[in-house]
Amino acid sequence: MDILYLLDRLESVLSKGRRIPFTSNLIIREDECLELIDQMRVSIPAEVERARELEQERERIIAQAQEEAGRIVALAKEQMAEALDEHKILKEAQARADAIIEDAQRKADAFKLEADKYAIEVLSRLEEELRNLLSTVHNGIITLQEEVQEGGEQIGSVTEDQDIEGAT
Repeated sequence: MDILYLLDRLESVLSKGRRIPFTSNLIIREDECLELIDQMRVSIPAEVERARELEQERERIIAQAQEEAGRIVALAKEQMAEALDEHKILKEAQARADAIIEDAQRKADAFKLEADKYAIEVLSRLEEELRNLLSTVHNGIITLQEEVQEGGEQIGSVTEDQDIEGAT
């Protein structure tokens, strides 16, 4: 039986009791009160046992919830650590890639500078050789022109002589 029901019945028995005039005492039915007290004695251990069971169930549920919460927190921490590691690895990879690109750009700039210097050197030598060749060609032309002019005067006088001989 429910202990609260038994307490309600005991209260009902007490409220039905008759008052002794000029006192705070009641006349009640003793057998009814004793019967209710006996039922309470039987019921209280059952109620206490039920309360203990409910308390154990509550503690079990709380422990289970705390265990589950612990697993969830541990999993979240693990996932967060993995995400941080991935982020860290990504940042390191990006930094490495940037360094490689920067190094490659520096090397390319240095190679281009060296190639430009080499091209200037080769072109300067070629220009000098061309100047020498041009000078040689120019000198050859002048020499030939001088020879042609000298020979032309000789050829011109021979031609005139031949014309004079042919006319005679």
